[in-house]
Amino acid sequence: MPIPSVDYIWQDGELVAWEEAQVHVLTHALHYASGAFEGVRCYRTPQGPAVFRLVEHMQRFLNSAKLLYMELPYSLEDLCEAVKQTVSANKLEQCYIRPLVFRGYGSMGVDPLEAPVQMIVAVWPWDSYLGEEALASGVDVGISSWRQRSVNAFPPQVKATASYLNSGLAHIEAVRHGYNEAILLNEDGKVCEGSGENLFVVREGAVITPPVSDGVLAGITRDSVMTLARDAGYDVREESLVRSQLYTADECFMSGTAAEVVPVRSCDGISIGSGKAGLIALELQKAYFACVHGENAQHTDWLAYV
Repeated sequence: MPIPSVDYIWQDGELVAWEEAQVHVLTHALHYASGAFEGVRCYRTPQGPAVFRLVEHMQRFLNSAKLLYMELPYSLEDLCEAVKQTVSANKLEQCYIRPLVFRGYGSMGVDPLEAPVQMIVAVWPWDSYLGEEALASGVDVGISSWRQRSVNAFPPQVKATASYLNSGLAHIEAVRHGYNEAILLNEDGKVCEGSGENLFVVREGAVITPPVSDGVLAGITRDSVMTLARDAGYDVREESLVRSQLYTADECFMSGTAAEVVPVRSCDGISIGSGKAGLIALELQKAYFACVHGENAQHTDWLAYV
């Protein structure tokens, strides 16, 4: 989808004009995908724009950089301030936020350590990743023939640019087959996640999601939804799932910063539950949007006001 331009991007410590934020064609990350990123959202609230769970996102960003041997000259507080500064400079009340750290121009070869570490924070207006209709009515998903990257091939807790080629291949296949999104299994056949979302099923009133040990990202939206489900009195479990348990679930839904909370109505052409957006999924979606828009007093600590 096209990216709408705004005025400024934060690049290596300073705000630069959107069109001037450029890199050399021999930038290491362009050739070897030596980068890590975050996906964050800022929402409109009665108290002004607020970034959802900013500290947790930027701590994960630091952790990703560390696991990729990229030392950042910025503290957690510096990174949070850079995000707020970028949102404020672009005068946006609501936006998507993309911090990116990558190996820049200076050396070539699979060893990235001689290439300089660079960083940007970009923001732009962006609606729900899978669309407004998906939020209300749910999506159709398909099990991908591509397997989730192995936990011993690539750390699943690193939001690395390289690992999302796997997600891209799965998503392209799903769309070509007529689905909105893909579901990836790990090499043991356990259900993992969507191409960019964590996955939940509802069974006999319990809200169940695959454990991190099966190779899923410990998503921040995932954690938020689990907390909100517990707040609502649901039994929340982390359990391994196989594909047949998706087909026979009472409900299914996905969560992620870009996608937010999206019901799943079918998998591989098989209706899940009633074949419509599930009531528990919609309840948790409503609770999530109340939080991000500053309407839930219990979780105001999740908001970082710009």
